[in-house]
Amino acid sequence: MSLENEVSEKRKEIRTDGYAMSLSEWVSLYESKEIDIHPEFQRFFRWSDVQKTNLIESILLGIPIPPVFVSQRKDGIWDVVDGLQRLSTIYQFMGVLKDENSNNIRPLTLSGTKYLPSLEGKFWNNPEDPDNSFSQELRLIIKRSKINVSIILKESDETAKYDLFQRLNTGGSDLSPQEVRNCILVMLNKEFYTWLQSLASYSAFQECVALSDRPIQESYDLELALRFIIFSCIDASELDQLGDVGIFITERMRSIAIDPDFDQADWESLFKRTFDLLQNSLAEESFKRYSIEKQKFTGGFLLSQYEVIAYGIGYNIKAGNPVHDVKAKAESIWSDNRYTDWSGSGITATRRLPRILPFGREVFNGSN
Repeated sequence: MSLENEVSEKRKEIRTDGYAMSLSEWVSLYESKEIDIHPEFQRFFRWSDVQKTNLIESILLGIPIPPVFVSQRKDGIWDVVDGLQRLSTIYQFMGVLKDENSNNIRPLTLSGTKYLPSLEGKFWNNPEDPDNSFSQELRLIIKRSKINVSIILKESDETAKYDLFQRLNTGGSDLSPQEVRNCILVMLNKEFYTWLQSLASYSAFQECVALSDRPIQESYDLELALRFIIFSCIDASELDQLGDVGIFITERMRSIAIDPDFDQADWESLFKRTFDLLQNSLAEESFKRYSIEKQKFTGGFLLSQYEVIAYGIGYNIKAGNPVHDVKAKAESIWSDNRYTDWSGSGITATRRLPRILPFGREVFNGSN
């Protein structure tokens, strides 16, 4: 098929519309529950009050605001694909924003800016403090200001909104790759996202990965749980065709999340059996570097160690093979060049995984 034909075919899969809407209209949509901004996403987006104030300042000054992208569901409700933080800021400032439990969020109090220093301490409207409330004139400026909406219509290919969300929220974004995946999961299958969260919260797993606060805040523990599901039992023939591993993880996650035959109970059992075993054998030393010279585990979490040990044990438990002497085998991989040659810095996951995953499966197979 020629490039021209490919473009023609794919353009047919995405139907769009767009127009400008006043902020009053955006608020009306929210209050009538005709737009879903996914309050679950709030934990992943980290605008400061200064950034929020800058948006309100831009609206007051008439500075154009980037369009909001939405996807129209089959029931007609709009899913926000890009623009959550902009809309949330406006809703919070106007005092209508609610959290995921439908509780009102504290209205935003503005701070002074370079161009509008008198914004300091101002808020939308409080009859008990009229001096710091916006005047009727300023409130009308906000309400009548417009933000363009770009709509992916319900006739479009079902995966289009997830592709668009990923493209708009990666590269230059403050979100980690897993936080973007989390948002996609919430839109795609919230129940699966909640289940993945429960795996990542499992105490034995948390003790074994022993992550610091920053990676946990960026959902790296959820990524590790997801990686276990994807890679521990992956067919070896797929390992040579991974391509970009980050993209592979996202695409495989999407496939699993909508697969009606995916057995959550079976995978949860495998996950817990794997990390219960590791907790009893190595605990917080499970995925640290082993110093042959010092004869002890040192340092912080190593992804390559996780890939060999967690995936290797999970694969063998799933296959019904005995798994024993875990601590001794975890120490032994550091004297085996099948691991050390492919786990150092500069070795990409695309090159590393096809070599160390089969190695881990062999090492932890107690039948050998």
